[in-house]
Formats: sequence, structure tokens, C-alpha cells
Amino acid sequence: MQYYRTCIPLVLLFLFAMRAAAQDKAAAPSVRVSGEVMRPLTLYAADLAKMPRTTATLQDRGGKAHTYIGVPIQRILERAGVTTGTQLRGENLVKYLLVKCADGYEVLFSLAELDSSFTSRTVILADELDGQPLPAAKGPFRLVVPGEQKPARSCFQVTELEIGYPRLHPSD
Repeated sequence: MQYYRTCIPLVLLFLFAMRAAAQDKAAAPSVRVSGEVMRPLTLYAADLAKMPRTTATLQDRGGKAHTYIGVPIQRILERAGVTTGTQLRGENLVKYLLVKCADGYEVLFSLAELDSSFTSRTVILADELDGQPLPAAKGPFRLVVPGEQKPARSCFQVTELEIGYPRLHPSD
């Protein structure tokens, strides 16, 4: 009987701790990679921190340059098994990336616009601004698209990266 009095509270404590850990992970900010991918992903800040990182510079409306730090989108897509590099040809050239944000804002890219075999520009999913975590209003994840005349596709509060394959004919 003494054994059960000791074990039952320990088991309950363990189950409570496991449930709390699962809830923390579910509440943690993440980015889903979905659609026409080999390996759908949910990436958390800790996952992105382990991936190769780079910088990109954007100017704010006042003309001040800011340095963003994050993961090249191409690396994230490769991790999800999306066609990139030398395999990005033929029918794969019509695939696209739809970036979805928390407020419903969406932006669209062809995969070639994001691939280093087609362009010298590196689009990143940033989580740092000038060496600090992104401010809550712009984070936790921001897409940074350097070199564009308008910043419309450098969107913030990114929640999902969806790979799509357009219907080319109305009968499809």
C-alpha cells in the first residue's frame, strides 16, 4: 500500500509535467511549411536557430538601413523537400510559394525568384533585427526581400509557407 501512495503522486506529477511541456510547444510561435512538399514541417524558433543563417538589409520609411538576420528561404524549402537548384526546371518552374501572415496578408513568389541558381538575391525568414529579436508587432518571423522597389513582399508575422502548383487549364 505504501508503494502505491508513493508511485501514484509521482506518476501524476510526471503526466502533468508532460502535458505542460506539450502545451508550451503548441503555444510557441511557429511557421508551417505545407502544400506541394515532400516533408511538411512546423518550424519553431529553436529549429530556425540551428539552420544556416545570413543577413539582409532593408531601409525603413525614414531611409535608415536595418540588418535582419535569419534563414534563407531556399534552405527552409530544401529541408521540406521542395524542388530547388538544378532540378528546378520544366514543369517545376510554375510552382510557387504563398507566404501567409497572421493578419491575413499574403504574398506570392515563383520558386525561381527564391533559388540561388536563378538569382543572386537571398530572401530570408528573419527572426532578428539589428541583433535583437524582432519586436512583437513585426515578429516573431518576418520575410525579408532585399532589392525590391517597394517593400510590399517583405511581410511580417509570417505563419505559413505554402508551396503550390497552379492549375494551368480550367479543366484541371
